[in-house]
Amino acid sequence: MVVAAGRGTRLDAGVPKAFVPLHGEPLLAHALRRVHDSGVVDEVVVVVPEDGAPPLPGVIMEFRHHAVVPGGPTRQASVRRGLAALSGDVDVVLVHDAARCLAPPSLVAAVAAAVRAGHVAVVPGVPVTDTVRSLDGQVVDRARLRAVQTPQGFSRQVLERAHELASAHAHDEALAATDDAGLVEQAGGTVHVVPGSPDAFKVTTPLDLALAEAVLARELTR
Repeated sequence: MVVAAGRGTRLDAGVPKAFVPLHGEPLLAHALRRVHDSGVVDEVVVVVPEDGAPPLPGVIMEFRHHAVVPGGPTRQASVRRGLAALSGDVDVVLVHDAARCLAPPSLVAAVAAAVRAGHVAVVPGVPVTDTVRSLDGQVVDRARLRAVQTPQGFSRQVLERAHELASAHAHDEALAATDDAGLVEQAGGTVHVVPGSPDAFKVTTPLDLALAEAVLARELTR
């Protein structure tokens, strides 16, 4: 599932973030191509803005099955709608942010393999390089921290159950989670971390977009 429902207000590009051009193609096209090139995904659901989106890139036709669904008012609602659109025989679900459009195919494959190996929830993570200080003035041991990326991988049954519980307790702000792995953890599941990739950064600001252009230029010169 590629979540492409964000508005991208910080990019201020006049189109939803997933459709902002990067080297002549929308971010979504780059994300879909890398997911497809992993060789482990044959069905994709793209979650687009609820009020409509530009035409989807042609690369979506390269998947054996594909669907496009409108997102909801929140990311959790968007993912729930995406889950409902998956075929009944899908048992491993990868949830990927279109904004992490340069996540390499090898990372997609590694996350899927970890789920197949028995982990019910898998996230890629990269070491934190900055010094991190809590609001009470304590320096946090960064060696124990990882910045979490996508795609995140799950047993479908576990992810659906986590979303059901989150929906039932939507009024409880103490149970709010910022990603799907957090929902699984709140539901009692264990989250496994695999090595992430520096190329799987999230395009959020114009500076991120410039970095993505530089990464693509580097790839083209190899």
